[in-house]
Amino acid sequence: MTASIKPTAPAANASLNTWIEYLLAIHPTEIDMGLTRVSNVAARLGLTMLGATKVVTVAGTNGKGTTCAMVEAALLLSGKTVGVYSSPHLLHYNERVRINGVDASDIELIKAFEAIETARADISLSFFEYATLAGLVLFKQAKLDVVLLEVGLGGRLDATNLIDADISVVTSIDLDHQEYLGDTRELVAVEKAGVFRAGRPAIVGEPDCPQTLIDYAQHLSANLYRVGHQFSYQCDTNSWHYKGHVFELNALPLPQLPQPNAATAIAVLEHLCPAIAPELVAKAVGQTQLAGRLEYVNQQPTVMVDVAHNPHAARYLRSRLNKVAKQRLFAICGMLKDKDAAAVLSELSDDITHWYLTDLDVARGSEATALKALLPANSQATCFNRLSAAWNAVKQDAKADDAVIVFGSFYTVAGFKELLKGERFV
Repeated sequence: MTASIKPTAPAANASLNTWIEYLLAIHPTEIDMGLTRVSNVAARLGLTMLGATKVVTVAGTNGKGTTCAMVEAALLLSGKTVGVYSSPHLLHYNERVRINGVDASDIELIKAFEAIETARADISLSFFEYATLAGLVLFKQAKLDVVLLEVGLGGRLDATNLIDADISVVTSIDLDHQEYLGDTRELVAVEKAGVFRAGRPAIVGEPDCPQTLIDYAQHLSANLYRVGHQFSYQCDTNSWHYKGHVFELNALPLPQLPQPNAATAIAVLEHLCPAIAPELVAKAVGQTQLAGRLEYVNQQPTVMVDVAHNPHAARYLRSRLNKVAKQRLFAICGMLKDKDAAAVLSELSDDITHWYLTDLDVARGSEATALKALLPANSQATCFNRLSAAWNAVKQDAKADDAVIVFGSFYTVAGFKELLKGERFV
């Protein structure tokens, strides 16, 4: 038997893409949960604490990125310096680390990787652990006022949880990644609540909160701040209202991102920056957008992209699509085979005129034919082996007053946005 060849660390002048290929090759599994290895390397790099920087860790099945984006926007408007760590990226790896609204440069990331590579020695790190540490390296160097850490998977054993957050958040709780987090909402809730810390704010934006999360927080003596209890919101036709222990904000502009996440973001700001001007909060939650979240990319026909890939996100997507004016609604969908595709497709199946299902050309990608088998027998659906082929078919079929939703995975949305570069509907 031939022994496997250990990948060699990139040379001093290597590109960011070379480093990314190396990071993907050196660890045997893409997901390897646990804090021991990454915490050891973080300690060697002096990253387990970020000095005077306030840290907010955001967990949740959905809504993490949008919540972080609205908090970030408000803080920047108020003159604070802010770092955001998020995942996955859509088009460029650099999107994962953002400082004062600007993505990290290739050279900044490479220097961070080089420092981590030296510090880790014989400790093996996963791709996500490397990414998390790189963000922390750059954030500590920048000496920021606030850092927002978006949890990658779960919470309790996620690499972001090596930092003791000043404020912890759980945006929503539903089933996803069941093989790692458990197959009930009660089990998932405990994994998400693993980011809570004793004596510190634990903000929960999930209205149907499992008792297990409440019990965990109380046992830990975290300071629970729950929607519907310590803070609440109400929507009117053209505005909405927020009430918490610090803020009472009326006639807020309706957000472009999900309403529950806007309320959760304001709850975070209550604890993080209670003196912030109300007009800055209103501007931030009303104007913030985020790529891939019901993002409009074409008119006539209306074409939207959304990274929804689990039942919770699909339910919200359906509620938003029902408000879109259209004659017919077409769907381009590609999903990963470890997602609950049956439940996702079921949420939308009654509303889609025709499905354009595509294979995803990644190791975890599902085949279009497998997705079609999950749809009701009377569904109109066509299978394609490439996203570009599905898009070409839609362009032939869709008319100006139709709408198209492209969803199912970050990979699907990223691939579609690449297709659209320099292209317009004919």
